[in-house]
This record gives sequence, C-alpha cells and structure tokens, in this order.
Amino acid sequence: MLKGMGAMMSLPMLEAMAPLKTMGGTPVVKAPVRMAALYMANGVNPQAWAPTGTGAAFELSPILQPLEKVKSEILVLGELMNAGTIGGDGHYVKTAAFLTGTTITKTTGSELRCGGVSIDQIAAQRIGHFTPLPSLELGIEPVTTGVDTNVGYTRLYGSNIAWGTPTTPVAKEINPRFAFDRLFRSDNGKRRDSAADKSVLDLVLNDAHQLRKRIGKADQAKLGEYLDSVRAVEKRIEHDARQKADDYRSDPLALKEIEKLDARITSYYDDPAQASERRVNHTEHVRLMLDLIVLGFWTDSTRVSTFMFANAVSGKNFSFLEGVSGGHHQISHHENDKGKLEEYKRINVWHLQQYAYMLEKMQSIREGEGTLLDNSMILFGAGMRDGNKHDPHNLPLVLAGRGGGTISPGRHLVYEKNTPLCNLYRSMLVRMNAPVEKLADSTGELPGLDDPSFKGLNVSKAA
Repeated sequence: MLKGMGAMMSLPMLEAMAPLKTMGGTPVVKAPVRMAALYMANGVNPQAWAPTGTGAAFELSPILQPLEKVKSEILVLGELMNAGTIGGDGHYVKTAAFLTGTTITKTTGSELRCGGVSIDQIAAQRIGHFTPLPSLELGIEPVTTGVDTNVGYTRLYGSNIAWGTPTTPVAKEINPRFAFDRLFRSDNGKRRDSAADKSVLDLVLNDAHQLRKRIGKADQAKLGEYLDSVRAVEKRIEHDARQKADDYRSDPLALKEIEKLDARITSYYDDPAQASERRVNHTEHVRLMLDLIVLGFWTDSTRVSTFMFANAVSGKNFSFLEGVSGGHHQISHHENDKGKLEEYKRINVWHLQQYAYMLEKMQSIREGEGTLLDNSMILFGAGMRDGNKHDPHNLPLVLAGRGGGTISPGRHLVYEKNTPLCNLYRSMLVRMNAPVEKLADSTGELPGLDDPSFKGLNVSKAA
C-alpha cells in the first residue's frame, strides 16, 4: 500500500514483491484471479451475433467484430440458457437473475426475492477478505423505482444483477468520482475537506517517493506507469464533473445556484437523478467505469466486479451513433423490420467496442510473466438473446481472459441446446477458489474451457 492522510492505494505487482521460487524456478505464489461480469440490457440482433465456424477456426460476426484485436483471448459461448428465467416478464426476470440462475418472485412492492446469491457475491463472500474491497458494483443508470404496470413487477428488479442474499441486492455506484474514492480513499466522508480534495496521488506522494528509492529500474518504470494511469482517470473524472457543471450553469432555472457551483463541482454526482440526465459523453462515462474496474483489479483493491451498461427496459437514446435514431429498448423490439434490425446491430456493436476497450487495456498491463487479462475472467452478456422475443435460450455470451492459466481462449464453443448457464458459473467459481456443489439448475462444470482442441458438444451447429 501507498498511504497518506485520508488516502490509501494498493500497489500493482512489482518485481520486488515477487515470491521466492522453487528449485525448478516456479513461483510459489501466482497472481490472483479476478472476475467481472458486464451486463448489457435488451439482448442482441440475433441475425448478426453468432460467429461462423467452431473451435479455433471461427470468424467473428458483425457484432463481435470490435473484438478482432483480442480474438485470441476470448471464448464465444453458444447454446447456454438460463432456465430459471423462462416465463414471466421478458426483462425484469432475466436481469435480476442474470448471475443467480434463479426465478424471481413477482412483486410490485419492496419485498424483493431473487431466490439466490449472485456468483459475484458468492466469490466476494469467500475471497473478499483478501482485498480492501470484497467487490465493486458499478453501473450507469440510477436505480429505477415504481411499478411497471405492463407486467406487474417492481422496477427495482431491473436495476440490480448483484445479490448478497436472496432478498438483498447490492447497490451499484453510478458516479465515477465516488467509485474512485471508494477504491482509493480511506475516508470518503471527508471528501470535501481541503486535504481530502487533493488528488489521491498528492496524498500518497511522499510514500511513493520513499518506495521509488528502494526498488529497481524496472519497478520504478512500472510504478510510474501505474501512477500515471491513476492520474489520468482522476483528470478525466474532474473534466467530466466540470463539463456537467458548465451545462448546469447554462440552465436559466438554475441561476440562483451559480454561487454554490464551485463548491459542488467535486461532488456534483451526489444526485443520481442528475447523473441519469447527464449531457456529457455517454461513451466516456462507460469507459471511466471500465477503467475503474481495471484499476481495481490491477492494484488488487478488489478481485470481483459487476457492471451494468444499463437497467432493464433501458430507453437510453443512442442517436449519438451514426445510423441510429431512438431509444435502445424501443429499437430492440424490431418486429423483424430491416431498418430497426440495423439500428439494433449498431447499438450492439457499440457495446462490444466498450468491452474491447477494456480487454485491450487489460492485455497491455504486464503482470508477472503474463498480463492482467491472463489472470482474469471478464464475462460479457445479456439475459436474453433476441430483445423482440425475450428469449433466454442460446444467450449472447463472451468470456475473455485465461483465468490464471486455466482457460484456453481463442475459440467459439457450441454446446448442446439448453446447456445450463450456471454450469459456466460453477466453472468460474472454481477458478476463483470459491467452488459450489450446486448452483440453481447446474448439472456440473462447463467442459472444454481448458482444452484448446475442444469445439463444443454440438459442433455441427455453428450458431
């Protein structure tokens, strides 16, 4: 740790920290394995998702094309299904149970019952004591309240994928600044104090200088790269907050608040409702959050994270994309209209671009003899395949990373129809040293993840 007044930062792995080696030269201790789940609302264009070919001989689909640079680091998984989400409303049931594999209880009130603990929290409860934060839950949209009268479910179900107990969702942070503080500040309550308003790096600078004197040149370079990365995220968050503040100043209805703005810039995201209406760059907001996950993993501040690109039934307007005009949820109900299907595909491609951004960054970070991505499992997926049909069969799923050397990526694996999604989850939990004997409808671990010659159990179907 680097420590300072009101701040504490975990360090990345340095050569100076390397464990003693055995006579054969094998490290006694390996880098930890990390796990993240990135959830995309409203499904995918089913005509443009599936790769062609199976095993290593596959070609990326139009939607998956952004992953070309990291193709060798991903597994595209076909024919997995979440049986517990069949029936009921097409969105809320499939969102809340995305990481539990259970069937949620229909309710219009606050008596939430998801039916299980999500896999991220199973891992956090087992290994979370090894890191400052057991887990990190992030998102973009604030919690939605009220009842969706079309289906009779409370909207709270659509705002959460992380569940600490069957009745308790784990709140996600949508404010990049607060998420940053949670990762790196030891006393978030003093954020507005003059000392706490300083950069985290300023607060630990003396400790960093002392450390630099005691490590080799390679470690000094790595330390400098790490500190530069933290500083870059800080600067981007500050710019984001100031840009929102500038928008706020231009609102005639808010003129009376101008005198208070300077004091509020550093904490402007306090109001989630304001955050949901931000006029700053949506892509930048998402990438800030993904960068925070990467920093959290790189510094071993946490080994478990979830991220929601949006809540269920998200109407996020994607008109900022060329060729798209309208909200995500509306477009996902394409009714096989060619124009809407094309817009749907473009929105899907944008999501994969953000995923690729995160993976490429993790791949560029060296850790021991490999990379941060090598020592991670980053799941991207949705709770339904076709947003028009609300179908939980053959879910769109990509798993990136090598899980600490226990996964052989660079393949398209097609399993037997209706293979339980929870089989994948059990396999991931084993790699997180948090195994379970049973998880919802699981029948065992998902085969072939570590076998480079394995193509799946339904290789005649490349979809």
